Amino acid sequence: MNVLLFGATGMVGQGVLRECLLDPAVTRVTTVGRRATGEHHEKLREVVVPEVADLSAVESELVGFDACLFCLGVSSAGMSEAEYTRLTHDLTVAVARTLLRLNPGMTFVFVSGAGADGSERGRVMWARVKGKAENAVLGMGFAGAYVVRPAAIIPMHGITSRTRWVRMAIKVLRPVFPALKALLPNQVTTTEQLGRAMLKVAREGYAKPVLESRDIVRV
Repeated sequence: MNVLLFGATGMVGQGVLRECLLDPAVTRVTTVGRRATGEHHEKLREVVVPEVADLSAVESELVGFDACLFCLGVSSAGMSEAEYTRLTHDLTVAVARTLLRLNPGMTFVFVSGAGADGSERGRVMWARVKGKAENAVLGMGFAGAYVVRPAAIIPMHGITSRTRWVRMAIKVLRPVFPALKALLPNQVTTTEQLGRAMLKVAREGYAKPVLESRDIVRV
């Protein structure tokens, strides 16, 4: 399986990249983003672009892929709905449309979040926008399209977040991670579990298009 990975420098993306490189069923993984990951592996190719929403200059490098694992995401804190929509919905749709044209047989797996609002009418801004992005991806016409909605995510294997408050929260909570995982096994996943689940869904599909945290753990 040849895999395209967006958002490989974020916490979730780092975990997904690790699992791609470890998985013997993945022949090639190409990351796309505004910065390189710093990883070196025989299966890895990195495409660095100034603006992820515009892939016109690198389209020739985005052909021949079986799956896209889309892990790009930003916090809505301090953002207007218009700006968050631009970075969450509009960016995702722009990338997905390009990839669908170049790889009509592709499976697209989109990382959303627990609590996303598929009705697009709720009171919580980020949940509405995430739901709108989910619906766009699922209705675009990919050979396979899935949304994963992780809840709490424990970073493993030295993976860190680039967001300062997330790093601080993880540092404070790390001693209780084992207890949280034991008490809430269906609400707490790890970067390793999430990466493996996304790859398995990309390969084998799933019974429903939207996977909540318990589905991720089950997969």
